[in-house]
Order: sequence, then structure tokens, then C-alpha cells
Amino acid sequence: MTTPEDAIRARRKLTNKLIAAHEAARLRPFFTPDVKLVVGDGGLILGVDAVVEAFAGQFADPVFVTYLRETERVDLDAAGLRAAEGGRWTARWTGETLGGTYLAVWRRVTGQWVIESELYVTLT
Repeated sequence: MTTPEDAIRARRKLTNKLIAAHEAARLRPFFTPDVKLVVGDGGLILGVDAVVEAFAGQFADPVFVTYLRETERVDLDAAGLRAAEGGRWTARWTGETLGGTYLAVWRRVTGQWVIESELYVTLT
């Protein structure tokens, strides 16, 4: 049986693969409809449509390479319905790399873990 922590780590790895492949539309099922995303410069993106559109815009940039999120820990709530994932992120463009820390809030919805909010802090 897969633990919630393992399921979240596996879903994060899959999102990393989809981002590396520049597959914005395939990221949609990983987010709640009302997802909230605070990007590395402090900007706010609200809703799954806006998040997918933001990814598509990045993927259309010819110098964009990828985003990579590396999970360092997953903490589960007592009910097993929400989790906090924290770790390090890296963004790469041709000739430029940024990175920092992130926190993602996951929620279990109809047996599947989806992201309800993410916060990225640029530190490099």
C-alpha cells in the first residue's frame, strides 16, 4: 500500500516530468480549481486556468528550460486529508538559473492528492 507521503512525492516527480516536457495542459489535474500560487517574485496566480496559462507562457519562451522541485519533507495532518510538502526549487533558462525554497499544500480529493496552494521564495 502506498503511503500518502509516497503518493505526494510520486505526483511531484510526475509534475517535474511534465514541466520538463513542456506539457502545460497535462498539469491541470494536479491542481484544485481554486488553486493559489505565489511565484518566486511574490506575484499571485489564482485558479487552475491561470496556472496552466502561466506554464504555457513559460514553455513558449525559447530560452526556458525547466522548473524542478525537490521534495525534502512531507507532513500529513491528523485526518490524512491535507499535507504540507516542502523543499527546494530550481528554474532554468538558457544562461540563467534561479532557485529557492517552496511549500505546497496538498489536499486529498476523491482518493487523489491535488495541490491547493504553493508558495515559492526566490533565494538565488
